[in-house]
Amino acid sequence: MATPAEPFERIVCLTEEPTETLYLLGEQHRIVGISAYTVRPPQAKAAHPVVSAFIDGSVSKIKALSPDLVIGFSDIQSKLAGELIAAGLQVLIFNQRSLVEIMANIVALGRLVGAEARAQALVDDYAARLDAARAHAATLTRRPRVYFEEWDEPTICGIRWVSELIEVAGGQDVFRERSRGGLAAERIVTSEQVIAAAPDIVLASWCGKPFDRAAFEARPGFDRMPAVIAGRVHELDPAIILQPGPACLTDGLDALQALIAPAAAGPDTRGG
Repeated sequence: MATPAEPFERIVCLTEEPTETLYLLGEQHRIVGISAYTVRPPQAKAAHPVVSAFIDGSVSKIKALSPDLVIGFSDIQSKLAGELIAAGLQVLIFNQRSLVEIMANIVALGRLVGAEARAQALVDDYAARLDAARAHAATLTRRPRVYFEEWDEPTICGIRWVSELIEVAGGQDVFRERSRGGLAAERIVTSEQVIAAAPDIVLASWCGKPFDRAAFEARPGFDRMPAVIAGRVHELDPAIILQPGPACLTDGLDALQALIAPAAAGPDTRGG
Protein backbone atom coordinates (compact mmCIF):
# COMPACT_ATOMS: atom_id res chain seq x y z
CA MET A 1 0.00 0.00 0.00
CA ALA A 2 1.31 3.45 -0.91
CA THR A 3 2.19 5.86 1.90
CA PRO A 4 1.47 9.63 1.65
CA ALA A 5 5.03 10.15 0.39
CA GLU A 6 4.84 7.40 -2.23
CA PRO A 7 2.87 7.09 -5.48
CA PHE A 8 0.39 4.30 -5.96
CA GLU A 9 2.11 1.12 -7.15
CA ARG A 10 -0.74 -1.25 -8.10
CA ILE A 11 -3.55 0.38 -10.07
CA VAL A 12 -6.64 -1.14 -11.66
CA CYS A 13 -8.15 0.95 -14.46
CA LEU A 14 -11.88 0.34 -14.96
CA THR A 15 -11.93 2.43 -18.16
CA GLU A 16 -9.50 3.04 -20.99
CA GLU A 17 -8.44 6.65 -20.46
CA PRO A 18 -6.40 6.18 -17.26
CA THR A 19 -4.64 3.24 -18.91
CA GLU A 20 -3.69 5.33 -21.95
CA THR A 21 -2.65 8.23 -19.75
CA LEU A 22 -0.40 6.07 -17.58
CA TYR A 23 1.26 4.67 -20.71
CA LEU A 24 1.83 8.18 -22.05
CA LEU A 25 3.40 9.13 -18.72
CA GLY A 26 5.69 6.09 -18.82
CA GLU A 27 4.00 4.71 -15.69
CA GLN A 28 2.33 1.63 -17.22
CA HIS A 29 4.27 -0.67 -14.86
CA ARG A 30 1.84 0.37 -12.14
CA ILE A 31 -1.19 -1.08 -13.98
CA VAL A 32 -2.33 -4.49 -12.74
CA GLY A 33 -5.79 -4.71 -14.34
CA ILE A 34 -7.75 -3.07 -17.17
CA SER A 35 -11.15 -2.83 -18.87
CA ALA A 36 -12.23 -5.16 -21.67
CA TYR A 37 -12.88 -2.06 -23.81
CA THR A 38 -9.24 -0.97 -23.72
CA VAL A 39 -7.81 -0.61 -27.23
CA ARG A 40 -5.40 2.26 -26.59
CA PRO A 41 -2.55 1.65 -26.50
CA PRO A 42 -2.82 -1.61 -28.48
CA GLN A 43 -0.22 -3.40 -26.37
CA ALA A 44 -2.18 -2.92 -23.14
CA LYS A 45 -4.49 -5.91 -23.66
CA ALA A 46 -1.55 -8.30 -23.91
CA ALA A 47 0.23 -6.80 -20.94
CA HIS A 48 -2.53 -6.67 -18.30
CA PRO A 49 -5.43 -8.89 -17.22
CA VAL A 50 -8.96 -7.79 -18.08
CA VAL A 51 -11.05 -7.44 -14.93
CA SER A 52 -14.06 -5.33 -15.96
CA ALA A 53 -16.42 -4.31 -18.73
CA PHE A 54 -17.87 -0.83 -18.28
CA ILE A 55 -20.85 -1.16 -15.98
CA ASP A 56 -19.78 -4.45 -14.41
CA GLY A 57 -16.56 -6.02 -13.22
CA SER A 58 -15.26 -8.95 -11.24
CA VAL A 59 -14.80 -7.84 -7.65
CA SER A 60 -13.02 -11.11 -6.82
CA LYS A 61 -10.57 -10.75 -9.74
CA ILE A 62 -9.88 -7.13 -8.87
CA LYS A 63 -9.36 -7.87 -5.17
CA ALA A 64 -7.04 -10.78 -6.01
CA LEU A 65 -4.71 -8.32 -7.74
CA SER A 66 -4.18 -6.49 -4.41
CA PRO A 67 -4.51 -3.00 -5.92
CA ASP A 68 -3.76 0.03 -3.79
CA LEU A 69 -6.00 2.11 -6.07
CA VAL A 70 -8.90 1.40 -8.43
CA ILE A 71 -9.71 4.17 -10.92
CA GLY A 72 -13.06 4.46 -12.68
CA PHE A 73 -15.21 6.95 -14.53
CA SER A 74 -18.74 8.34 -14.25
CA ASP A 75 -21.89 7.75 -12.27
CA ILE A 76 -22.57 4.70 -14.43
CA GLN A 77 -19.85 2.85 -12.50
CA SER A 78 -21.26 3.82 -9.11
CA LYS A 79 -22.65 0.34 -8.37
CA LEU A 80 -19.35 -1.38 -9.18
CA ALA A 81 -17.46 1.27 -7.21
CA GLY A 82 -19.69 0.65 -4.21
CA GLU A 83 -19.06 -3.10 -4.38
CA LEU A 84 -15.31 -2.54 -4.52
CA ILE A 85 -15.41 -0.15 -1.58
CA ALA A 86 -17.48 -2.69 0.38
CA ALA A 87 -14.75 -5.23 -0.40
CA GLY A 88 -12.24 -2.96 1.32
CA LEU A 89 -10.58 -1.44 -1.74
CA GLN A 90 -9.61 2.18 -2.30
CA VAL A 91 -11.60 3.56 -5.24
CA LEU A 92 -11.34 6.86 -7.11
CA ILE A 93 -14.14 7.71 -9.55
CA PHE A 94 -13.64 10.66 -11.85
CA ASN A 95 -16.63 12.25 -13.56
CA GLN A 96 -15.04 14.58 -16.09
CA ARG A 97 -17.44 16.00 -18.67
CA SER A 98 -15.73 19.03 -20.25
CA LEU A 99 -12.41 19.51 -22.04
CA VAL A 100 -11.11 21.51 -19.09
CA GLU A 101 -12.07 18.71 -16.71
CA ILE A 102 -10.45 16.09 -18.95
CA MET A 103 -7.15 17.94 -18.89
CA ALA A 104 -7.40 18.53 -15.14
CA ASN A 105 -8.01 14.80 -14.73
CA ILE A 106 -4.79 13.99 -16.61
CA VAL A 107 -2.79 16.28 -14.31
CA ALA A 108 -4.46 14.76 -11.24
CA LEU A 109 -3.60 11.25 -12.41
CA GLY A 110 -0.01 12.33 -12.98
CA ARG A 111 0.12 13.69 -9.44
CA LEU A 112 -1.09 10.36 -8.05
CA VAL A 113 1.84 8.51 -9.61
CA GLY A 114 4.53 11.11 -9.02
CA ALA A 115 4.57 12.31 -12.63
CA GLU A 116 2.81 15.66 -12.38
CA ALA A 117 5.38 17.54 -14.48
CA ARG A 118 5.08 15.03 -17.32
CA ALA A 119 1.29 15.17 -17.08
CA GLN A 120 1.34 18.96 -17.23
CA ALA A 121 3.56 18.82 -20.32
CA LEU A 122 1.02 16.49 -21.97
CA VAL A 123 -1.82 18.85 -21.11
CA ASP A 124 0.11 21.86 -22.40
CA ASP A 125 0.49 20.05 -25.72
CA TYR A 126 -3.22 19.20 -25.84
CA ALA A 127 -4.15 22.80 -25.03
CA ALA A 128 -1.94 24.00 -27.90
CA ARG A 129 -3.66 21.54 -30.26
CA LEU A 130 -7.06 22.87 -29.22
CA ASP A 131 -5.92 26.46 -29.72
CA ALA A 132 -4.60 25.63 -33.19
CA ALA A 133 -7.88 23.96 -34.11
CA ARG A 134 -9.87 26.98 -32.91
CA ALA A 135 -7.66 29.28 -34.99
CA HIS A 136 -8.24 27.14 -38.06
CA ALA A 137 -11.99 27.03 -37.41
CA ALA A 138 -12.02 30.83 -37.42
CA THR A 139 -10.89 30.75 -41.07
CA LEU A 140 -13.74 28.52 -42.27
CA THR A 141 -16.35 29.99 -44.59
CA ARG A 142 -19.14 28.92 -42.26
CA ARG A 143 -19.79 26.66 -39.31
CA PRO A 144 -21.91 23.67 -40.37
CA ARG A 145 -24.60 22.31 -38.05
CA VAL A 146 -23.64 18.97 -36.52
CA TYR A 147 -25.77 16.32 -34.84
CA PHE A 148 -23.83 13.77 -32.81
CA GLU A 149 -25.67 10.59 -31.82
CA GLU A 150 -24.29 8.57 -28.93
CA TRP A 151 -27.08 5.99 -28.73
CA ASP A 152 -30.17 5.04 -30.71
CA GLU A 153 -32.67 3.49 -28.26
CA PRO A 154 -33.42 5.94 -26.73
CA THR A 155 -31.83 8.52 -28.99
CA ILE A 156 -29.09 10.30 -27.05
CA CYS A 157 -27.10 13.26 -28.34
CA GLY A 158 -23.44 13.96 -27.66
CA ILE A 159 -21.90 14.42 -24.22
CA ARG A 160 -20.33 17.75 -23.27
CA TRP A 161 -16.72 17.11 -24.32
CA VAL A 162 -17.91 15.89 -27.73
CA SER A 163 -20.03 19.01 -28.15
CA GLU A 164 -17.07 21.19 -27.19
CA LEU A 165 -14.77 19.39 -29.63
CA ILE A 166 -17.31 19.87 -32.43
CA GLU A 167 -17.23 23.61 -31.74
CA VAL A 168 -13.41 23.63 -31.55
CA ALA A 169 -13.25 21.84 -34.91
CA GLY A 170 -15.47 24.44 -36.59
CA GLY A 171 -18.97 23.04 -36.28
CA GLN A 172 -22.13 24.01 -34.42
CA ASP A 173 -23.54 21.32 -32.15
CA VAL A 174 -27.29 21.47 -32.75
CA PHE A 175 -27.90 20.21 -29.21
CA ARG A 176 -25.19 22.19 -27.47
CA GLU A 177 -27.33 23.06 -24.44
CA ARG A 178 -28.48 19.48 -23.93
CA SER A 179 -24.89 18.26 -23.98
CA ARG A 180 -24.34 20.09 -20.69
CA GLY A 181 -26.65 17.61 -18.95
CA GLY A 182 -24.69 15.53 -16.47
CA LEU A 183 -26.80 12.40 -17.00
CA ALA A 184 -27.55 10.52 -20.21
CA ALA A 185 -31.28 10.91 -19.54
CA GLU A 186 -30.85 14.66 -19.88
CA ARG A 187 -29.50 14.19 -23.42
CA ILE A 188 -32.40 12.20 -24.85
CA VAL A 189 -33.80 13.80 -28.02
CA THR A 190 -36.70 12.92 -30.31
CA SER A 191 -36.63 12.30 -34.05
CA GLU A 192 -38.77 15.40 -34.50
CA GLN A 193 -36.17 17.50 -32.70
CA VAL A 194 -33.35 16.09 -34.82
CA ILE A 195 -35.28 16.78 -38.03
CA ALA A 196 -36.10 20.31 -36.91
CA ALA A 197 -32.42 20.96 -36.17
CA ALA A 198 -31.63 20.27 -39.87
CA PRO A 199 -28.01 19.19 -39.33
CA ASP A 200 -25.55 19.49 -42.21
CA ILE A 201 -23.51 16.64 -40.76
CA VAL A 202 -24.48 13.61 -38.70
CA LEU A 203 -21.77 11.96 -36.63
CA ALA A 204 -22.60 8.76 -34.78
CA SER A 205 -20.75 6.68 -32.25
CA TRP A 206 -22.97 4.14 -30.58
CA CYS A 207 -21.06 3.12 -27.48
CA GLY A 208 -20.88 -0.67 -27.49
CA LYS A 209 -22.23 -1.50 -30.95
CA PRO A 210 -21.66 -0.54 -34.61
CA PHE A 211 -23.61 2.37 -36.06
CA ASP A 212 -26.35 1.25 -38.48
CA ARG A 213 -26.38 3.99 -41.10
CA ALA A 214 -29.16 2.40 -43.17
CA ALA A 215 -31.44 2.19 -40.15
CA PHE A 216 -30.63 5.77 -39.20
CA GLU A 217 -31.45 7.14 -42.66
CA ALA A 218 -34.64 5.06 -42.80
CA ARG A 219 -36.16 6.81 -39.77
CA PRO A 220 -39.35 8.63 -40.77
CA GLY A 221 -38.59 12.09 -42.11
CA PHE A 222 -34.81 11.70 -42.03
CA ASP A 223 -34.65 11.55 -45.82
CA ARG A 224 -35.32 15.32 -45.76
CA MET A 225 -32.35 16.00 -43.51
CA PRO A 226 -29.58 18.06 -45.20
CA ALA A 227 -26.90 15.67 -43.90
CA VAL A 228 -28.67 12.64 -45.38
CA ILE A 229 -29.31 14.38 -48.70
CA ALA A 230 -25.65 15.42 -48.94
CA GLY A 231 -24.33 12.01 -47.88
CA ARG A 232 -22.70 13.42 -44.77
CA VAL A 233 -23.66 10.73 -42.25
CA HIS A 234 -20.52 9.29 -40.66
CA GLU A 235 -19.57 6.84 -37.95
CA LEU A 236 -16.77 7.69 -35.51
CA ASP A 237 -14.84 5.05 -33.58
CA PRO A 238 -15.97 5.24 -29.93
CA ALA A 239 -12.37 4.66 -28.85
CA ILE A 240 -11.34 8.07 -30.19
CA ILE A 241 -14.35 10.19 -29.29
CA LEU A 242 -16.22 8.69 -26.31
CA GLN A 243 -13.09 8.24 -24.19
CA PRO A 244 -12.66 11.34 -21.97
CA GLY A 245 -8.90 11.32 -22.08
CA PRO A 246 -6.00 11.64 -24.52
CA ALA A 247 -7.78 9.94 -27.43
CA CYS A 248 -10.51 12.55 -27.89
CA LEU A 249 -7.99 15.39 -27.62
CA THR A 250 -5.86 13.93 -30.43
CA ASP A 251 -7.32 11.43 -32.88
CA GLY A 252 -10.89 12.42 -32.03
CA LEU A 253 -10.26 16.09 -32.74
CA ASP A 254 -8.42 15.23 -35.97
CA ALA A 255 -11.36 13.11 -37.16
CA LEU A 256 -13.85 15.88 -36.40
CA GLN A 257 -11.80 18.45 -38.30
CA ALA A 258 -11.54 16.16 -41.33
CA LEU A 259 -15.32 15.62 -41.44
CA ILE A 260 -16.42 19.18 -40.67
CA ALA A 261 -14.10 21.03 -43.09
CA PRO A 262 -15.74 19.79 -46.35
CA ALA A 263 -19.20 20.79 -45.13
CA ALA A 264 -17.88 24.17 -44.02
CA ALA A 265 -16.80 24.85 -47.57
CA GLY A 266 -20.25 24.15 -49.03
CA PRO A 267 -23.43 26.27 -49.13
CA ASP A 268 -25.75 26.64 -46.15
CA THR A 269 -28.58 24.26 -47.05
CA ARG A 270 -30.99 25.84 -44.58
CA GLY A 271 -30.70 29.25 -46.17
CA GLY A 272 -31.23 32.61 -44.57
